[in-house]
Amino acid sequence: MNNSFGPIYADTYDLLYQDKDYGAECDLIGHILKTHGDGAVRRILDLGCGTGNHAIRLAEQGYEVVGVERSERMLANARRKAAGLTGGNNPIFHQGDIRNLDLQEVFDAVLMMFAVLGYQLENADVLAALRAARRHLRLGGLLIFDVWYGPAVLHLRPSQKSKVIPTSGGQILRVASGKLDIRRHLCKVNFQVRHVEGERLIAETEESHTVRYFFPMEIDLFLECSGFALIRLSDFLDFDQDPSEITWNALGLARAV
Repeated sequence: MNNSFGPIYADTYDLLYQDKDYGAECDLIGHILKTHGDGAVRRILDLGCGTGNHAIRLAEQGYEVVGVERSERMLANARRKAAGLTGGNNPIFHQGDIRNLDLQEVFDAVLMMFAVLGYQLENADVLAALRAARRHLRLGGLLIFDVWYGPAVLHLRPSQKSKVIPTSGGQILRVASGKLDIRRHLCKVNFQVRHVEGERLIAETEESHTVRYFFPMEIDLFLECSGFALIRLSDFLDFDQDPSEITWNALGLARAV
């Protein structure tokens, strides 16, 4: 299991990913739930909810959402953001490891978004996380997840990328570089993050995030062994398009059986 998302990275997380279109992702999730849901979908469990960017938007759409996150700092930021919601339908957040989670509740749908499944590095970790998802789903409920798509990862290969995010008093600089462990289907990504205001360094951190990538038949087998049937594996955000060698992220939909 990864030991990532420390305090500095967690506190800059929303700025680092401010260009990620969570609104479009939640619209697609809502469409999938309405199109493929076996009956009405009211209750959603968001596993690996991070700072709540999916959970909060889905709650605003009227769903009852429970989020689970391992990082206490990420969870604190999620709770802070959710406290600003009006209407009384705020998400409920729990701190915990999704591999051994048991809330003693059943949901209509479970989410594992933004490579949450990929942070489960060993086969036993993947199975434990999927079985926890199944444990919290009613029969016929839906699992929506995204993963790094193995054929594309091997074709495109990780490269060094830099990102500069302006802030009110300066900027945040992030440099990311990745290295593959092909035998184990892993990509180790090293992040360097520096928060600068004027000429003053406010905060600096380095983190390594190891993410597993998956292949189609592998996904089928993991799901089957965990009580799911795969409905669809698609290009991320284009549910009608099959993934390809240039599709780094794939979206998966499975049903609890």
